[in-house]
Amino acid sequence: MKERILIIEDNRALSKILTKKMEKNLDFEIIQAFSYDEAEEIINDNDDFFITLCDLNLPDAPDGEIVDFVISKGLPVIVLTGSIDEDLREEMLGKNIVDYVYKGNIEDVNYIFTLIQRLSKNRDIKVLAVDDSLVFRKEIKKLLQSQMFSVLIAAHGEEALNYLENNQDIKLVLTDFNMPVIDGVELTKNIREKHDKDDMPIIGMTGSEDHLVSAKFLKIGANDFINKPFSKEELICRINNTLDAKEHLEMITEIANKDFMTKAYNRRYFFQEMESFYKANSNFAIAMIDIDLFKKINDKYGHDIGDLVIITLSNTLKYHTKGSDLVARFGGEEFCIALRDVDKKQAVGFFAKLRKTICDLSINTINAKIKFSVSIGVAFSGDKKIDELLKEADEALFRAKENGRNRVEIA
Repeated sequence: MKERILIIEDNRALSKILTKKMEKNLDFEIIQAFSYDEAEEIINDNDDFFITLCDLNLPDAPDGEIVDFVISKGLPVIVLTGSIDEDLREEMLGKNIVDYVYKGNIEDVNYIFTLIQRLSKNRDIKVLAVDDSLVFRKEIKKLLQSQMFSVLIAAHGEEALNYLENNQDIKLVLTDFNMPVIDGVELTKNIREKHDKDDMPIIGMTGSEDHLVSAKFLKIGANDFINKPFSKEELICRINNTLDAKEHLEMITEIANKDFMTKAYNRRYFFQEMESFYKANSNFAIAMIDIDLFKKINDKYGHDIGDLVIITLSNTLKYHTKGSDLVARFGGEEFCIALRDVDKKQAVGFFAKLRKTICDLSINTINAKIKFSVSIGVAFSGDKKIDELLKEADEALFRAKENGRNRVEIA
C-alpha cells in the first residue's frame, strides 16, 4: 500500500490543485479534508499518515486549532497559511511542526513537493549533532527529528568520534566549535582524515563572536557554517542544501561510473577499481562472461527482449557476488567479474554454480518464455598485469564457445 498524505484545506480549488500535482509528482495516496471536523474524523479512524498539510484558518477552527490537534496525534505537520503575520509565524514555528509555508503562489506550492521529497529521503539519513550544551542538544535533536532524521547526540568531539566509529551509516555531522576534550575544529580535522567533503558533510556551529571561526571551519573541510542563535528555518535550509549537493554529486558519480541500461559498472570504472585489487596483495579471479547465441535472441524476439536478457544477466551477476567484488559491463552482451579474496578452487566452484544458475533462469514475456545460457572464461591473479589477465580470460572464453558453449573454461 502507498503511504498517505492528508491535506486539510477549506479552499477546495487549492486542495484540488495540490492533490493533482502531488499525485502526479509524488508516490503517495492523497486524502483531502475541508474542515476540522472532517479531518478529526479521518485521523481518528486511521492516523497512519506520512505528513499532514494543515491550513491555519478553517471554517470551524479559525485560529489554527487543527495544528494542535494533529500534533497531539503524533503526526508531522506542514502549516499552510495565507497570512504574513510575523507573530503568528513565530508562534507556529515554536510548535513541533515540520515547516511553515505561505501559500501565495505556484513557487510556494512547488516548494511543498520538494520538501515532501526531502522528508521522505531523510528517513534513511542518520545525523550526528555535537554540542556541549545539554539544553541545545535537546533542542537540536527535537528539530532534526521533526525533519524525520535519525539522530545521534554527542557532548564533545571524543564522544562524536566513538559514535562515528560504531555507526558507519552516519551521513551528516553538525558540530559546535567550543567544546571540552576535542573541539569542533579538531573533530572536523579527525573526520576529514577518513572522509572527504562529499562522503561526510559537516556543518559547523558557534555562538562565538569571533568572525574567524567560520573561516577556520571552512578551511579545514566543513561544508557549511552557521552562527548561533539561528532560526529553525535557516538551519533546515542549510542542511537540505548540503544533502541535496551530496546527492547530486552521488548521482553524477553513478552516471559516470555505471552502465546506463544495466547499472553494472562500466569498463572505465573497472580498470580504475582494479588498482585496489592489486594493492590488497591477495588472490583474486577475473572472469569474462558472454551470452550464448545472443544475436539469435535479438533476431527472434527483438531488441527490447534482448535488452531484458542483458539486464536480467546483470542483475543475476550482482546478486550472486559480494559487495567487495566487481561486476562490469564491457559492452554488448559481455560482462566481466572480478572476485576478491578467493583461491582457484573457490573461484572455479563459484563460476560453475553461477553458470548453472543462469542456465536455469527463465524470463516470462507475453508471447514466450525466454531461456539463455552463458559461456565463462576464468583467469587467476599472480604476477600478471590486468591486461594480461583479461587476455587470458578472453582466450578461455573463446575456448568455452568453441567447445560447445554454456560452460566454464579455465586459463
